[in-house]
Amino acid sequence: MRPVVLFPLFRPVTALPGLGPRLGKLVEKLAGPQVVDLLWHLPCGVIDRRYAPKIAEAPNGRIATMTVRIDSHAAPHNSRHPYKVRCTDETGVLELIYFHVKGDWLERQMPVGKTVVVSGKVEWFHDTPQITHPDAVVPLESKDEIEAVEPVYPMTAGLPAKTLRKAVRAMLTDVPELPEWQDAAWRSRNGWPTWHESIRRAHTPEDEADLAPTNPIRRRLAYDELLSNQLALTLVRMQQRRLSGRVIQGDGRLRAKVAGALPFSLTKSQAGSLEEIYEDMAAERRMLRLLQGDVGSGKTVVALMAMLNAVEAGHQAALMAPTEILARQHAESLAPLCKAAGVDLALLTGRDKGKARQAVLDRLASGELPLLVGTHALFQEDVAFKDLALAVIDEQHRFGVHQRLQLSAKGRAVDVLVMTATPIPRTLTLTAYGDMDVSRLTEKPAGRKPIQTVTIALDRLEEVVHGIHRKVQEGARVYWVCPLVDESEQTDLAAATERHAFLRATFGDRVGLVHGKMRGPDKDAVMAAFQAGNLDVLVATTVIEVGVNVPEATVMVIEHAERFGLAQLHQLRGRVGRGEKPSSCLLMFDPQLTETARARLKTMRDTEDGFVIAEEDLRLRGAGEVLGTRQSGLPEFRMADLAVHGDLLAAARDDAKLIVDRDPDLSGERGQALRTLLYLFERDAAAKTLRSG
Repeated sequence: MRPVVLFPLFRPVTALPGLGPRLGKLVEKLAGPQVVDLLWHLPCGVIDRRYAPKIAEAPNGRIATMTVRIDSHAAPHNSRHPYKVRCTDETGVLELIYFHVKGDWLERQMPVGKTVVVSGKVEWFHDTPQITHPDAVVPLESKDEIEAVEPVYPMTAGLPAKTLRKAVRAMLTDVPELPEWQDAAWRSRNGWPTWHESIRRAHTPEDEADLAPTNPIRRRLAYDELLSNQLALTLVRMQQRRLSGRVIQGDGRLRAKVAGALPFSLTKSQAGSLEEIYEDMAAERRMLRLLQGDVGSGKTVVALMAMLNAVEAGHQAALMAPTEILARQHAESLAPLCKAAGVDLALLTGRDKGKARQAVLDRLASGELPLLVGTHALFQEDVAFKDLALAVIDEQHRFGVHQRLQLSAKGRAVDVLVMTATPIPRTLTLTAYGDMDVSRLTEKPAGRKPIQTVTIALDRLEEVVHGIHRKVQEGARVYWVCPLVDESEQTDLAAATERHAFLRATFGDRVGLVHGKMRGPDKDAVMAAFQAGNLDVLVATTVIEVGVNVPEATVMVIEHAERFGLAQLHQLRGRVGRGEKPSSCLLMFDPQLTETARARLKTMRDTEDGFVIAEEDLRLRGAGEVLGTRQSGLPEFRMADLAVHGDLLAAARDDAKLIVDRDPDLSGERGQALRTLLYLFERDAAAKTLRSG
């Protein structure tokens, strides 16, 4: 399916010169496994070697490239002292300094009397200019080998910068000329070069200004990336719209019973979101809606009402969660409400085996079981519904577009409702969920008490432990979150394992530990013990971030809070404040705070509104880090920075809509070029929704 013209870019990086299996692995870790990944790995700095003074004019601290004659070599008597090579020109003396020199290789490389070109950072020492370990020393006749302006790339340990630059140079000779996919008038208005020229110039910057995200070349490439993202989402949405839907309209009898059983009445935004959902379900096109709601805003109740709407109309509905803990929790919280409505509900996870599992599958296939809650296990081939009409997917950012399509393929014209407890800034909502309609829950249910948030320096640890001890004696349960699992040599962070051992000295064996390296069943067992009240303190890494519900837990301690992103801190804080008692969150920080970290902690103290926090997170960190995109499945942009290129995102969205309205199958001349763009940015799933042409 991928156009032949792109084949050179989708070879493994080891196809480039100098990158064998060992270095290839390092490049793969740094940028990605294919040549195209290196294409998007742009320079972050430049070294300018064009300054070529005489020795006497070379200023301290500046990189210079000088033509000199080798005068003498002075090897040290003691291996701890430097080896010096004395060089001269008509204006003075320059010393080249080397440490740990073995053998006579320097004398062979720089024989006395030879004229060489040397480049490196000049430092004056006792009135003599020196260059320690020069970046380059070449014979005069080979001076063109020294790059006048050297791009500096983000690197990884063990990979020589020279090797990477050589591989990139080779890659640039293979970059194909591609048909132009951008609108000619738009490109001309922005003063942007062609894609080929932009890529070449992005990898060969002349000065620092060429690296700025506002530079026309960088803006052109950012726009291409954003356009591929918006076009892919528009095509997926169009495919959903093309698939015929069906009218689903219940009579309200089951929902009325649930409403009567709720200990609170629905909030205004819950009622408004349900109206939008019912309207979508009653329409003849398929629903694809995102329900965004902060921790504790009551998404699950909205999801249940939507599912019961389908059941009232004689169909089935399913709710899928990303983890077994979350799936079990949903099943437990929905069970009493389903019982009140007289509706059967079952749970299906990867752990269910044998007869019990088969019984659920049989009831599902016969239509006897109207509601199912589960994990990825719902994707398995043997899971067959008689008539699935609504699929609810929780914590959408753990599932990609493909999985949305996969689950909706389990029935005929399945409506899809997606929920997330991670408030996402509006610009990011566009990049991740541009194919969806969005409903937002903005209030917390009645009865939720505010969480008192305080910041406290790490050197007051003993004080905090005493305070926790008092709380535990009063019957409180406490989360204690650490950023790492094991103490590593490079960092002074408190590790969860160490903190667990430290707290056991105070609280005895009523301290549990959970972290990401534990096996699932072991993790579940510790969580269950904490939920049941057999543990008072739970030391954890961020595995408890999403969805764990222990209403009795009223204290959250987050160690090294300055190392966490705002969205993560907000999610963690949302683990408390779920019961009747007042709750508190202690953000422990290293007193050596950066301005950004200080601003983050202030935001956490000032507000509990997840949407305000998400926007502030985007402002402080830029989109690349918000929500930790690697963990969250949000699109990771390599060239676009939404904090800088927000205007381009809006333009790309409008452009994508216009393109698809005019040429839905991308079969025209520009359409064919846009197909190439989709494959170039690996939006293959969207490209495959197109009819051939």
